Amino acid sequence: MLTKEWLYSKLPHLEPYLLPLVVVLVGLSAFGLGRLSVTGLPAAAPVPASAKVVSAEEGNYVASKTGTRYYLPSCAGVSNIKEENRVYFASVAQAQAAGYTAAANCPGL
Repeated sequence: MLTKEWLYSKLPHLEPYLLPLVVVLVGLSAFGLGRLSVTGLPAAAPVPASAKVVSAEEGNYVASKTGTRYYLPSCAGVSNIKEENRVYFASVAQAQAAGYTAAANCPGL
């Protein structure tokens, strides 16, 4: 059985290894938690066929084929969407029916 005296008698010999061991264990656990936090992200759903997608001239709202948010055409986030990935909707209801939600960083939505 481990006694307090035995532990204290062995501790001076282990002391040089204690700090590096703690640093490595903290680093590994942080890496593991970081990996664990992104493994369960759902893949972006494609635009359903039932959603009415309109042309760029008719569209009052813009979304990405691979994203989950819709924007006003004047929002800064639209510039990050490639032209071939843009989907246009005439109304908020159409965008929401397609599974999109309003972008929080887009004023006016």
